[in-house]
Amino acid sequence: MAYETIEVRPVTPRIGAEIGKVQLRELSNRQLEEIHTALLEHQVIFFRDQQLDLDSQKAFGRHFGELHTHPGAPGAPGHPEVMPVHADAKSTYIAGESWHSDVSCDPEPPMGSILHLRVVPPVGGDTLFASMYAAYEALSPRMKAYVEGLTATHDGEPYYRGRYTDKGVDDRGKIYPRAVHPVVRTHPETKRKALYVNRMFTTRINEVSRDESEAILGYLVEHCAKPEFQMRFRWQQDSVAFWDNRCVQHLALWDYFPQVRSGFRVTVKGDKPV
Repeated sequence: MAYETIEVRPVTPRIGAEIGKVQLRELSNRQLEEIHTALLEHQVIFFRDQQLDLDSQKAFGRHFGELHTHPGAPGAPGHPEVMPVHADAKSTYIAGESWHSDVSCDPEPPMGSILHLRVVPPVGGDTLFASMYAAYEALSPRMKAYVEGLTATHDGEPYYRGRYTDKGVDDRGKIYPRAVHPVVRTHPETKRKALYVNRMFTTRINEVSRDESEAILGYLVEHCAKPEFQMRFRWQQDSVAFWDNRCVQHLALWDYFPQVRSGFRVTVKGDKPV
């Protein structure tokens, strides 16, 4: 695809592109259209040297839809739609340590997420992204036939319960989202098929016995994490990543303890997977 107002440099043949010649604080309508096109084409896109405050980050996200509020993590002060992403020497965990699609336990999971890191460690702290288009397309014809039409349960309870107590969250009595989604979803814009199960939230495949579910789900989550479907993004200060949650999984690496890695994430609401 030819781009007129932005520069698009693919990272791998299957997933990822860096976007140049653009400042996210000041975008023309044509640049927004081409950024949207690049996201659909490359699934996750990256921007360097973006000085964004929370209002400008939210404004960028709103170009793509209404903003989502996380069901468990507290928002930034005065900005409930903004999720702080911070780790330092006092942290006992980080966000996104397992392969996942953001909040897939929601009945209408997010369309995409926009992460801006303001502080990065001297080395380490990369994020891995994996194409679920590529994961689906690599299945054998027999496995495609098997998983077509199956649904899976995605449950936030096992992952979120008690996770944010160190951030002042008392979740006693809170009900976390739980939803049933197709194992293979069709992207609403590209119409391409993608696997839609992940290690963090998917608890079982519904139409088969528990033993069979454990075996097939175990195979699928391992398959989704194969290196040939992945790319690795090396963060710099004021980098931004924008990933399409409908066809991408990601994993944050915590190899930089006790160094600081800090920023903010804005998430855009999505629709019910079909």
